[in-house]
Amino acid sequence: MRLARDDENFNSISIETQRKVLRQYVSENNLIVYDEYVDDGWSGTNFERPAFQRMMSDIEAGKINCVVTKDLSRFGREHVTMDYYLEFVFPEMNVRYIAVNDNEDTDKGLSDFVPFKNLFNEFMAKDTSRKVKAALHAKFAAGERTFSIAPFGYMRHPEEHNKLAIDPDTAWIIEKIFDLATHGAGAGKIARILMIEKIPTPGYFNYQKYGLFSKFYDNAPAEKACTWTISTVRGILSDETYIGNSVHGKQTNVSYKNKKSIRKPESEWFKVENTHEPIISKDIFEQVQGQITNRRRSTKSGTTQIFAGLLKCADCGWSMSYGGRKNKNYSTKFFNCSKFRQLGKAGGQCTAHYIRYDTLYAYVLARLQDWIYQAHTDEKELLNRLFKTSDKESAKVHKKQSAELAKAEKRKAEVDRLFVKLYEDWTSERITEYNFKMLSQKYQAEQQELIEKIDRLKTELASEKQTTADAEKWIALIKQYSEPTELTAEMLNTLIEKIVVHEAVKDPDGIRTQEIEIFYRFVGKID
Repeated sequence: MRLARDDENFNSISIETQRKVLRQYVSENNLIVYDEYVDDGWSGTNFERPAFQRMMSDIEAGKINCVVTKDLSRFGREHVTMDYYLEFVFPEMNVRYIAVNDNEDTDKGLSDFVPFKNLFNEFMAKDTSRKVKAALHAKFAAGERTFSIAPFGYMRHPEEHNKLAIDPDTAWIIEKIFDLATHGAGAGKIARILMIEKIPTPGYFNYQKYGLFSKFYDNAPAEKACTWTISTVRGILSDETYIGNSVHGKQTNVSYKNKKSIRKPESEWFKVENTHEPIISKDIFEQVQGQITNRRRSTKSGTTQIFAGLLKCADCGWSMSYGGRKNKNYSTKFFNCSKFRQLGKAGGQCTAHYIRYDTLYAYVLARLQDWIYQAHTDEKELLNRLFKTSDKESAKVHKKQSAELAKAEKRKAEVDRLFVKLYEDWTSERITEYNFKMLSQKYQAEQQELIEKIDRLKTELASEKQTTADAEKWIALIKQYSEPTELTAEMLNTLIEKIVVHEAVKDPDGIRTQEIEIFYRFVGKID
């Protein structure tokens, strides 16, 4: 007996129905039942199912000489493997096979229609798989989610089916993790803090609520409940569920026959926005993603540079590398362009963009001290200044994005024409089918990229680049600090998005000047 999950809605093939049919048949035909083999919840395209393999072991041990199923599809739904068992394996082992409702019996000789029945059964499996995927896709597009256990921080919505609701018992842990990340803590440090504060893990909460992972937590020491891992923290920090989005299709099966899971490229994921209430704001989530991308690493001395991940070369866009020189009488720390450091002058790709650590430190500290002072003494004037700066920056960005949009739309129209011509060449046999497939795949990929780019640019152009809320957010952040006398990684990552370092220039008198641009979170560069 076998029942796949997709068959569960059909009472006519339930396990109990199959059992009744088979028991009646063996009773009427005086067959002796050695054992029953039930694969409940297994696809017919999978012949590695446990009860089937146990049956084959008993056949090989000489305990069974006859196999009876309700119909051919209960044995399996993969025509090549079915033919292999019915035409080779069972005859060689002298095993009789009976499919009751299909009226097939190897002792009487299988009908000529068996291969077609098997092929049809396989087609049904493929068609069912396609329909299930289509139904799921429709659910996802409607903002529904299918899940056995809600993501950590959420629970099943008490009123709406296939929806998430914030779980007040665990959502605060998600908020704490993101708060630590925005203040410069990496996944390893966050995990240590959670363990020190004895905050239970997602696994332990599921163990308490649903009895899951009992093999890990039954009779385990108390500290096991709070043993956070770096991978768990990273998974939470990168999960768009916490900003109200649902991301589906990260994994798929090799095929409807092979159920092995494989991870799909991110470009093929199906994302639906605003499907449930967010725990984390999009601004905070994007800030954390940027910090993850530019995660600071410790130096050989074991210290971590507070500017790491924030400094960018103005000309090539690469990060700035930290270095130092030391001799008996002199010691200095500095940053320079990592591309220049990697390729050198001979590479010709960039220049040094050298800046001393103490010079940069003093400049950034002075700028932050100035903004913090203004926020505390004249918040209204600072808001006005932010809006003026925003108008200038928005105009620049708008012009650049408009040009990119026009270029993308022109190229898409060109690719569309090329695709039509390619099809005409193929139908007229001016090019081979191989070349048609190769070029069509290329054009289709470019079309999709252009469509996504055009949609993104239109959305960005339509959205307001600077709002009162953005300015107020930044002012609220800087007002957390009062008369700072030193810089910390936490302060820099909270207030600053990036620092752009230009190449220094010397005037005729040999005086060296260097431009440093600071882009602040939410408000960008301030004049």
